[in-house]
Amino acid sequence: MSEQPPPGQPTEPPVEPLYTHPASPFVKTHAPTPLQLDTQSLPVVPSTWVTYRAQIEFGLAMLAYLMVLVGSVTVLEANPDADWRYYVAVLPVIPAAVVIWVFVRALARLDELQKRIQMLSFGFSLAATALVTFAYGFLEGVGLPHLNWTFVLPLMALLWGVGTAIFTLRYR
Repeated sequence: MSEQPPPGQPTEPPVEPLYTHPASPFVKTHAPTPLQLDTQSLPVVPSTWVTYRAQIEFGLAMLAYLMVLVGSVTVLEANPDADWRYYVAVLPVIPAAVVIWVFVRALARLDELQKRIQMLSFGFSLAATALVTFAYGFLEGVGLPHLNWTFVLPLMALLWGVGTAIFTLRYR
């Protein structure tokens, strides 16, 4: 005959819930298994250099341009009659060419919408600069003072910034 438990008693021992011994010093605890990270699936956070590369390069190129410009002007003022003054006068063109190269390279890296915004901004800047300088040319004919050509590039840059703001808001 098999031994059967008396009626009313369970046939298996009760399962103890996990929370029955949470603070007991007699229960052996184990450290959790270390988490194995798959480093290939983690997102790559770009460095500051990658994120701001164009701005850093442009800033360094402009700094080089300004340093050479100040040095060139200083040397030319100290030696107004030197034979080599023409070479020193055009020396700032070299870092200015680097500025242009960095700028064009940064434009080439833009996405399609940003390229479209920049193209429209440059078109606006070109047309508006032409209109302003053409109108001022007529005003010079009736007595306004003659302005130096060095004001054309800052005007174009200012109008390019205005155009960029306008077209960026338009495509939002």
